[in-house]
Amino acid sequence: MQAKAGSGQVDVASRPLAELLACPPATGNLLNASAQYVEFRDGDTIFRQGHHCLGLYIVVSGQLLRRAERLESRLILGAVHAGELLELGAALGDGRHTYTLTAQCAGSLMLLSFDSLQQAFRTYPRLRMRLLEELAREVSRGYSACCAARTAGMRRRGNGSSAESQAARG
Repeated sequence: MQAKAGSGQVDVASRPLAELLACPPATGNLLNASAQYVEFRDGDTIFRQGHHCLGLYIVVSGQLLRRAERLESRLILGAVHAGELLELGAALGDGRHTYTLTAQCAGSLMLLSFDSLQQAFRTYPRLRMRLLEELAREVSRGYSACCAARTAGMRRRGNGSSAESQAARG
């Protein structure tokens, strides 16, 4: 993984960043000026669960996989793609990564540091609320996916394919 200063890719990301974060162009420009770009290769670990978070990440290109350990279980939280915000929970919370992020192919991320986010919150206070709303949507999507997976598992177990159910019927 290699970090680069904000120059070079600012023209590509400046307009979409303001739109993505739903903030005025001046706030988007402030964030772009301080953004760092991180390039990664297939198999690179971008960050690890529990480690100190540097800020808010935005996927510019590539595909990454989120994994977490919860209650002595290893979970695959899913893939992330270009345009997705990463680590809203850590950026708006305690500053610790909530999952491990691994590259599935080469690509790049934009990193908005805590300092630049705090400055953006001062210039445009509604940004914090919009990011909290996005975090709530992210949690809701995760909960829905978890419930759907659990329901599908119950249906598979309850379809009568086990030896006990077949014996009971026969």
